[in-house]
Order: sequence, then structure tokens, then C-alpha cells
Amino acid sequence: MTPSRGRTYELLLEAAAPVKAYDLIASYAGKNAPVAKPPTIYRALEFLTEQALVHRIESLNAFLACHADHSGHAAEFLICDCCGRVEELNLATEALASKAAAALGFRADRIVLEVHGACANCR
Repeated sequence: MTPSRGRTYELLLEAAAPVKAYDLIASYAGKNAPVAKPPTIYRALEFLTEQALVHRIESLNAFLACHADHSGHAAEFLICDCCGRVEELNLATEALASKAAAALGFRADRIVLEVHGACANCR
């Protein structure tokens, strides 16, 4: 892993919450790392996402380090609209969604489930 990818991943692990790319850029300098430019961060995020180390939270346009032991490649999240907390799930919806898609003649390339609502603390 390159230093820029490693630093990006380190920042996401430290955040323990979804982080936007430009917030990563602002936090990037330090620990012997130079200031990063947007293409560097976006390339690192693309690589980390492809390696299933990081997820992109589509509706928030933010990234989160993966903490789940996935049985598949689907990304499944509970997102609190009040406090911003995100919980990663492992529901194994990939097989079910792919089967339903195939029944309609559709090939699923990527499956993302984002459930928005209020967490127990915010209710």
C-alpha cells in the first residue's frame, strides 16, 4: 500500500464515522505526510473501496472504514438523520437482491442498502 493510501485509510479508521473527501484533505498533513491534493485522496479512496477496506455512503457522499465481516459485497448501513451515526450491517442481502434482479433480467453490479431514520439515542 502506498503512503497516501495508508494515510487515507489511517484517517478513516481514526474517524470511526463517515468522512467527506475534502475533510480528509484538511486532516491529511501530519505524521510525516505532506499536504494532499484532491486527486491523491480520490485515487486513494477509489483503491481502498475496491479492496473493500472502505465504503462510500452514497447518500452522504462520505466514506467509512469497513468494520464488518462481510459474507458478500453488499454495503448495508443504518444512518441516523439526527446525530449522523452510521452502523454497518451484515444482513447478507446480496444473494436475495441479485436473485430478484436476475428474475427481472437485470444484472446487479453493486448493491448498497442505506436505511435512514433515528438511532435509539435520538428517538
